Amino acid sequence: MIKNIIALVRRLWAIQLLRFLFVGGINTLFGYGVFAFFILMGLHYTIAALLGQICGVLFNFKTYGTLVFKNKNNWLIFRFIGVYIVSYLLNIGFLKLFNYYGVNNLIAGAILMIPMALITFVLNRRFVFSQSSKVST
Repeated sequence: MIKNIIALVRRLWAIQLLRFLFVGGINTLFGYGVFAFFILMGLHYTIAALLGQICGVLFNFKTYGTLVFKNKNNWLIFRFIGVYIVSYLLNIGFLKLFNYYGVNNLIAGAILMIPMALITFVLNRRFVFSQSSKVST
């Protein structure tokens, strides 16, 4: 009985992760598009990443909340923004590291997409869209 429950939980978690990655792919294309646009406009990578992050947060909140985590609680935007502040700081740190080694900012941003998506999934699942935040507004 307990093995069946554990197997079901693992399956549901895996399905949720797959949904997150699919929706995240769409969200990432949007966010990376904004980042690339501002890099090509000549902005410094920190500003381009910040603007990409801001636009991404606004775009992503509803897609992740409703399509992935089945949660429509609009008050979670504050926690969501917190996760993206952490994500932004990690992203900037990694971009700085790549920049130090002479990696092109566009390539560095592309390389970071998957690891940053996984980090963001774990943080959102744990701190934003946890079972205790299922109250709909």
